[in-house]
Amino acid sequence: MKGKVLLFINGTAPKSFPDLENYDLIACSDGAFHYLKELNFPLEKLDFISGDFDSHSGSDEDIYQEKFIHTPDQERTDFYKALEIILEKGYKNVDVFGGSGGEQDHFLGNLTVAFGFKDQMNIKFYDEFSEYYFIPKKFTITNVKDRIISLYPFPFAENITTKGLKWTLKNEDANMTTDMLTRNFAADDEVSIEYEKGDLLFFAGKKRF
Repeated sequence: MKGKVLLFINGTAPKSFPDLENYDLIACSDGAFHYLKELNFPLEKLDFISGDFDSHSGSDEDIYQEKFIHTPDQERTDFYKALEIILEKGYKNVDVFGGSGGEQDHFLGNLTVAFGFKDQMNIKFYDEFSEYYFIPKKFTITNVKDRIISLYPFPFAENITTKGLKWTLKNEDANMTTDMLTRNFAADDEVSIEYEKGDLLFFAGKKRF
């Protein structure tokens, strides 16, 4: 399997960037390209920029034309189309920045897109508040003590059992309309979660103290 991908999309711009050396491919949507320029991101590190490019100037076209992948399909979001390109290139591990903030319908749409790709790719979102992603039926994370942990059924999850959280669950069911399981926190350095059916969106936030 190929290595990790760093993808910027058009939500709230990150306040800092991860170590670019940890990634084998770096890409962005054309909307994210604007804030990357403003933040003095090293644009030469980008492997591709995807989108319809309606808002780009001629100078952008001239300098970065070889990196542009034109994706005019209005039936798919820019995030969806970028993931398709990444998958076609043989990558399955994607860290996403800019997935939240801005218009909240975009945020919900990004979660729905990630849900649609969850069986093909490992997609993790990062913003200034938390990291969040869909987790498998058996999941363990370390180095999380005192961090806020939330579980969000998408749209339901059955027989959830947790270890390492302050408020533990044992063989419990949850539905997004009634049981969001948010604002727990890690009492131990290691947290494990198991469930039998459905899907869970996992959030690990800032430390509680």
